[in-house]
Amino acid sequence: MEIGQRIRELRAAQAMSQDDLAARVYVSRQTISSWENGKTYPDVQSLLQLSDIFDVTVDSLIKGDVDTMTETIDRDVQTMKRLSYVMTVFILLMVAALIWLSVQLSVWDWSLEQTVPTAVLALVLWGVAMFAEVWADRIKRDHDLITYQEILSFWHGEPVDRDTERGRRERLIPRWMRVIRTIGMALIAAAIGAFVGYWGASLAEMLLG
Repeated sequence: MEIGQRIRELRAAQAMSQDDLAARVYVSRQTISSWENGKTYPDVQSLLQLSDIFDVTVDSLIKGDVDTMTETIDRDVQTMKRLSYVMTVFILLMVAALIWLSVQLSVWDWSLEQTVPTAVLALVLWGVAMFAEVWADRIKRDHDLITYQEILSFWHGEPVDRDTERGRRERLIPRWMRVIRTIGMALIAAAIGAFVGYWGASLAEMLLG
């Protein structure tokens, strides 16, 4: 993987730190480190910015890595799409399980012991959805995708524009705060699922009653 070595050499030649380069390409320092260590590759927009910053051609940057870069990025895009489908399907299944649980409790008046398998099923479905979310979040982190527009561009294989007001604002937020926000959104999703399940059971009770 020559591109990582090329970025490191060109950065050193201009006496730039990883933080300096990250600020000019609108990515995190960790992303620059991943590029230089061959863990991930720059996208098209980042390559154009790097070629401009270092005053070299894109071809001289990527050299023989173009096929590997394309395969890696395409694989990550496809993985993100599959994970998105998994999250959607399992969250819907979780909601269905919560509705079924509410029917068992409210309509059929089952005991808590009898509803344990359904509750466990709902929890497992939620866990699978959250596992897919964490995996997708790791891919987004590897490619430094913060905003919805950046994710959408990456999804469709388009250049990712990180130099936006929202992108700059989001990148100023510490990572630990973004993690807490993600956990909060997951808990809210679970609460919404429980709410839908409760009202679904109430509707079922009305129809059956």
